[in-house]
Amino acid sequence: MNIYLDGIGKKFINEWIFRSLFLELHSGETCAILGRNGSGKSTLLQVIAGSIHATSGKIIYEYCGKEVPDNLIFRHLAMVAPYLEIIEDFTLDEMMDFHFSFKPYLPGMDANKVKEILDLKVRKSKPIRQYSSGMKQRVKLALAFFSDVPLLLLDEPVMNLDKAGIDWYLQLVKEYAGKRTLVICSNQHAQESAFAVKTLQIEDYKS
Repeated sequence: MNIYLDGIGKKFINEWIFRSLFLELHSGETCAILGRNGSGKSTLLQVIAGSIHATSGKIIYEYCGKEVPDNLIFRHLAMVAPYLEIIEDFTLDEMMDFHFSFKPYLPGMDANKVKEILDLKVRKSKPIRQYSSGMKQRVKLALAFFSDVPLLLLDEPVMNLDKAGIDWYLQLVKEYAGKRTLVICSNQHAQESAFAVKTLQIEDYKS
């Protein structure tokens, strides 16, 4: 998926979170949005996702040579973020059945293969609310990476992951990002997004 940010800005009341932001992303590229906590990274990611509207400028999405309307972009993306919760009363099987009823599996994947890669070793009947924070983050990442969508949006993807979990995440990127467009919000560039081919410092767009 190609994404063109054409002078976008977002203002809450009288404060500009960012403004006059230009960026081009093409299929297969990875971009890291960098900045301190509270600097506006998550706001920008939500604007790209179409979940909130930009105050100024516009975004153009292109997929398979055709422009994607703003109101349909949700069909073409998967997102991981601290403020997006999974349904904790579900078991893993129920959560996967629910999620993949909206987004198809990546080609070659199915529920058993995803569970094998997750390797959580939990009882089938155990609800997600009883998982550790790191296990929940792994589930979130797996649901996104194994969805057959051209755009992946990851907000602090290594949150709650230990060293083994971070290595697992990096392996997901290496093996399954493929030719998809990947946007990562990070305040710890080395761990989450050092592989990104483009970087954007959100605080450069404050005025």
